Amino acid sequence: MKEKITILYVDDEPINLKIFEINFRKKFNVIVSSSGYIGLEKLKQHLEIKVVISDMKMPEMNGIEFIKKARKEFPGVFYFILTGYDINEEISHALDQKIINQYFRKPFNMKEIEKSIEEAIESQ
Repeated sequence: MKEKITILYVDDEPINLKIFEINFRKKFNVIVSSSGYIGLEKLKQHLEIKVVISDMKMPEMNGIEFIKKARKEFPGVFYFILTGYDINEEISHALDQKIINQYFRKPFNMKEIEKSIEEAIESQ
């Protein structure tokens, strides 16, 4: 049996963390974080993390700012943004610059996220 991929989900809303974890824990090892700063710590503690999915709108540090910091230390990880908002200039720029692999809309589509994670991992 294939080893489960470990993913880190960062969102400042506890309910979103719970929903994400419940939906994806059968398929992936899910680690959750309530802020970008905690997310950076989790990446240091869990070197097995292959995929990071972050909310865009968070206090202190938004999703793109968090991913830019994380990417410097962990360039081999795949990064995604999950947002309740339409694509904006910052997300568009992050896609163009390959800072993030893809962005997803809330409410999220489980199959779309699973497929994107699997495709990213297989492309290594």
